[in-house]
Amino acid sequence: MENTHQIANRFREVILDGKWIANTNYRKQLSDLSWQQATAKIGSLNTIAVLAFHINYYIAGVLNVFEGGDLEIRDKFSFDMPEINSKAEWDMLLNDMWSNAERFANLIERMPNHKLDDVFVKKEYGNYRRNIQGIIEHSYYHLGQISLIKKLILESEKES
Repeated sequence: MENTHQIANRFREVILDGKWIANTNYRKQLSDLSWQQATAKIGSLNTIAVLAFHINYYIAGVLNVFEGGDLEIRDKFSFDMPEINSKAEWDMLLNDMWSNAERFANLIERMPNHKLDDVFVKKEYGNYRRNIQGIIEHSYYHLGQISLIKKLILESEKES
């Protein structure tokens, strides 16, 4: 099984700087988007900004537990992004995501390996390993969506 250092690196790969699994990551996909592109609606799909907010919502919620707080997030609120109407607001979301991701990875890395098998908040939520791996897998799932939506937006702009 992976140790905390390996798991932290897997998390960094999907959010901050990796290319191994998807040949991209959140930072690469999101950093060159304008706020208008990030909030562009394509049919009934979520916007890129909403998907980024959604992933950051879970990172921040689990991070709060890592830092000694309670698990305060609820699935029903995970897509409730405040409206983004400017570059500053988009940059704030991204900066919050990168900051949370760095802290999240650093805390995983410093976690003793045995903690991975400890109960995460409640027995029904599984252990720390399961929850961290869940964040990684969930992030890859939405990274694929973001990549496709971004291609649709860029193609649409070319046609205009």
